[in-house]
Amino acid sequence: MSPSTPSRPSLAFPDASPADEALLGVALASAGLTEAEIAIAHGVPADADEWVARIGDAEGILLGWGLPDDALRRLPSLRCISFLGTGAADHVNLELAEELGITVRTVRGYGDEAVAEHALALLLSAARRIPQLDSAMHAGRWEPVSGIQLSGKTLGVVGLGGIGSRLADIARGIGMRVVGWNRSVPQGPAEHDPIPRIDLPELFAVSDAVSLHLALTPETAGIIDADLVDAMKPGAILVNTARAGILDGDAVLRRVQRGEIVAALDVFDPEPLPTDDPWRAARGAVLTPHVAFDTPEASQALFTRAVANLVESLAADATEVDA
Repeated sequence: MSPSTPSRPSLAFPDASPADEALLGVALASAGLTEAEIAIAHGVPADADEWVARIGDAEGILLGWGLPDDALRRLPSLRCISFLGTGAADHVNLELAEELGITVRTVRGYGDEAVAEHALALLLSAARRIPQLDSAMHAGRWEPVSGIQLSGKTLGVVGLGGIGSRLADIARGIGMRVVGWNRSVPQGPAEHDPIPRIDLPELFAVSDAVSLHLALTPETAGIIDADLVDAMKPGAILVNTARAGILDGDAVLRRVQRGEIVAALDVFDPEPLPTDDPWRAARGAVLTPHVAFDTPEASQALFTRAVANLVESLAADATEVDA
């Protein structure tokens, strides 16, 4: 008699959206699964009870939003959460998950190219005043305004992970000099790395543009303080596609309102940005609604890796149990 085929772990996606389904279908097929093998519910659950009802006895879930602690405690079958992004700590109580024996996986690097390109787009838009010129043209006005040539200028990259390093490559490609700062790498010349490392005060003082690429952690919250912002050259450009919480937004806004620097921002606190937020009236600021990561290619990579993480983690868990 042949041995029985082991049953697959039960899966759920409790907070999906209709727009996710095509991406999910490709990701499941890549992992050898079908949509019939995952319980899908649309929209963010209203409360812990609804989270528990949607997840049920699932052993692994894909997660896009915040899972309440009360729900997490009431899911005894759950063994793995595969978060659709990098910042799981903002959405799941990681200490509680560990205490309950639940593995939390994240997806890193899926949007490096997309975010780096968007950071460059913000930088170019700010340097050449594209939003201002475009708005005037659409309003029927012909108002030429001089821009900034970036070739030959200095770009300071704060955070030299996948995104920051890719932006540095692109910036050098258009003739910019790049300097950098990274929490995990000592300052000074780096072997086999063309990016000189300098400390943050010097980077902000010498750069014609600064682009931020740090994860938001307890160590980086507010790391770009008012002193650093005030050290920026007149006319310098500050680009942020990371998280709003890493910098003193009020200090940036004051300098922007005085016309001393230009800000090009994709992230805010809170989000969505309220309609009466002073940033909306800040002349010269370039603002986009947290879309730097949002390309079809990056979205598909995110889902494919998230599903693979879920399958791999549950398979490893099963192997340990069998052993």
